[in-house]
Amino acid sequence: MLTRKIAHLDMDAFFAAVEQRDNPSLKGKPVVIGADPKGGQGRGVVSTCSYEARPFGIHSAMPITRAYRLCPHAVYLRGNSRKYRHASNQIFDILKNYTPDIQPISIDEAFMDISGCFHGSETATDLCCRIKDHIKREVQLNASIGIAPNKMIAKIASDYCKPDGLLEIKPEDMLNFLWPLPIGKIWGVGAKTQEALVAMNINNVGDLAKYPVDKLHARFGEYGIKLSKLANGIDERPVEDDDEVKSVSNEHTFDTDTRNLDEIYDKLLFLSQKVARRLRRHGLKGKTIGIKIRTADFRTITRAHTIGQRIHFDDIIYKEVKQMFEANYKPNTRIRLIGVRVSNFEDPYVQESLFESPEDSKRESMYKAIDQIKDKYGEKAIKSGHVKTHENKEVRDRNL
Repeated sequence: MLTRKIAHLDMDAFFAAVEQRDNPSLKGKPVVIGADPKGGQGRGVVSTCSYEARPFGIHSAMPITRAYRLCPHAVYLRGNSRKYRHASNQIFDILKNYTPDIQPISIDEAFMDISGCFHGSETATDLCCRIKDHIKREVQLNASIGIAPNKMIAKIASDYCKPDGLLEIKPEDMLNFLWPLPIGKIWGVGAKTQEALVAMNINNVGDLAKYPVDKLHARFGEYGIKLSKLANGIDERPVEDDDEVKSVSNEHTFDTDTRNLDEIYDKLLFLSQKVARRLRRHGLKGKTIGIKIRTADFRTITRAHTIGQRIHFDDIIYKEVKQMFEANYKPNTRIRLIGVRVSNFEDPYVQESLFESPEDSKRESMYKAIDQIKDKYGEKAIKSGHVKTHENKEVRDRNL
């Protein structure tokens, strides 16, 4: 049986690298992409940073204030999602020249099954060298690629050889490569699982591989059996082109913690509109509407409600999230972050028009017209809001 050749491609410090490419004066400098640090008083987190910023201890998901304290002289940029998406599209178009079996993981990361994509004397490593060279030539960015018989080890290999690296782990070398690694390298092992494993005197992947499977099963259930297989280099998951969107969401972190309900409702309405517009753009309708609330003391509340029909209308989403907010908000609590989410995109091929009410048909036409205006003249061409009242009184919504 032919041994699979799975490649995992991961672009190096992608957002920061795009900025350095487009502005040569940034090359060689620590560049941090994320929220505005505002001189150390900012809010939000680091999205990514250049390799020059990492020796200072900066990493993704770090609070932007901490990043600023570690390296105040870095170049801090808010980022440009449209520019990054364009570069990503260029990269994925290049990958399609080498294999049809591509599984995107994120904007800058993908698995590829390259098992039958090289011929004659060419090897998997040769093919991936060509891919890296092609990306460098066409997009002026560096990629790291790991190659292995399965997805988990390929992903570990790409991380192991960063930046601008290429590493193939052959079948006979898998366990020698895998077993000395810390257990946190195993796919899906988070902090709590790692803590539980260490308490069982399992400190690296080799320890996990040799641990009795029945004891792992007794402690973790079916997940324990899965962990044992992964630790022994067994991962049979195929590379799948899964373009299905599971959810659409947007969040906002307030500049300062707020208990001003008008400000909070304004932002909930804005996020509802943004999520709804993204749903319509992708031809999606969801039944489950959710809200995320993070308070000033970093307590996070998530709530969701499933309605009777799939929708992508601003007003319905806003009505649901506003009700969930009011049901979970304690007076005078300061809010740090708010988020809106829509999911449950079931039955995507149902002819929704067969079940639409006249009111929904009018809504559909109205939002279609609004989207066309915004597409042509920009997001600010049409604004909407709610009627503002005193902070602790009911707020009635309206479209302006």
